[in-house]
Amino acid sequence: MSRDKMFLRPVRDDCASRLFLFPYSGLGASMYNRWPRHITTATGDIEIVLLQPPGRENRVREPHYGTYEALAESVVTSLAPYLDRPFGLFGHCGGALAAFATALHLAETDLPDATCLFVSSQVAPHDGPYGRFLSMTDEELGVELADLTRAMGGEPHPDILALSLRVLRADVTANQRYRLDEPIVLPNDVRTIGWHDDREIRPDQMSGWQSYAEEGRYHHTVLPGTHHEFLRAPEALQREFALGLHPQERQNR
Repeated sequence: MSRDKMFLRPVRDDCASRLFLFPYSGLGASMYNRWPRHITTATGDIEIVLLQPPGRENRVREPHYGTYEALAESVVTSLAPYLDRPFGLFGHCGGALAAFATALHLAETDLPDATCLFVSSQVAPHDGPYGRFLSMTDEELGVELADLTRAMGGEPHPDILALSLRVLRADVTANQRYRLDEPIVLPNDVRTIGWHDDREIRPDQMSGWQSYAEEGRYHHTVLPGTHHEFLRAPEALQREFALGLHPQERQNR
C-alpha cells in the first residue's frame, strides 16, 4: 500500500494528540525542519504532522490545488484515518487560511471536528484578503523568497527560487480569491497568535477572529518575535499548542 503523499513522513500512533501543520505560501512541508517531531507535555506527546499540498517539493509534478476550498477537501480525505484523538490545525499567514478552510470543511462532514484551530499572523477571512504580498510583482516576490530562504538557514539558488516562485504565485492567487462575506462560528476552539514585532500582520489586526468562536472558546496571545519567528518553534508557541490541545495543561499554568 502506497503512503499518502499528503504526509511528509508516516503518522505515528503512539501520541496523545496530533497537530497538523500547513506550509507557508510558496513553500512545502520541509519548511518546518527546525520543529521537533513531537511536543512533550505533562499529559502526553503532541505529534507534529507535516502536511504537503500538491505542486511543491516531492509533489512538484502534481497540479496546484487552486483554491483553499479544494485543498481543504483533499486534506480532509487524507486526515480521516487520523482523527481518533484530539487534534489541532496550525497555519501561519497564508497557511492559516488553508487551516481555517480545513476546519470549516470538517465541520460540514460527519468526521470529528478539530479540537483547536491555531492561527498565526493572519487577518480573519471576512477582513481579507490582506497583505503586501498580494500586490507584488514576480520580481518582488523573488526577493521575498530569497530573504525567507535565508531566514530558514539556507542560501538562495536561482533554479530553486524560480521553482518556488511559481508555487508562491499560485498560493498568492489562492489567497487573493479567498474571502468570506461574514464570520462563520466554528465548533472548535480558536487560538490566534500574533507576533510583537511583526510588520506584515500586526497583532491588533487579528481581532476579527473572535467572531469565529463560540463564547469562551477564543484565545488571543502575542508572542515575542517578528513574522518569521514561528520557524524556530519557540517554547512559547509550543506552550500554546499544549494549552489548546490538552486542557489539563491550563490548570498547571
